[in-house]
Amino acid sequence: MASGKHTILVNRPIETVWNFVSDINNWAPLVPGYIEHRILNDNQSTWKFVSDIGVIKRTLHMKVTITNWQEPTKVTFDLKGINEKFTGSGYFEAEKVTDISTKITGYLFIKPGGLLAPAIKPALKSVIPKTTKGLTEAIANEV
Repeated sequence: MASGKHTILVNRPIETVWNFVSDINNWAPLVPGYIEHRILNDNQSTWKFVSDIGVIKRTLHMKVTITNWQEPTKVTFDLKGINEKFTGSGYFEAEKVTDISTKITGYLFIKPGGLLAPAIKPALKSVIPKTTKGLTEAIANEV
């Protein structure tokens, strides 16, 4: 199991942050190693991206299920590997600081499964925090 959490302050109102994060098409392409994503319905999509776990470079395909849209503060989601055995969850949370600034927090948790899980776990402990930071900062820059 590995997790990462990153918080950043943006000089934008919380409504602007929500308008961006409430549309998966805006932030899916910001995932490090992004290849493509497809929207299945309002709460589900599939994503493909290249993951660089130490010396292992793999194309991962996963299903993302939004479990809660809590306007204007939080989007929570679950992850499930399609071509690899893993599960996970995460969220993006926005907190109004002033009328023109918002604190954004990104969180990601991944639990590898299958035969390679014991070998992958140590690498994930450094990869997941970096991925979380990269995605949170990319969203902040786009907002």
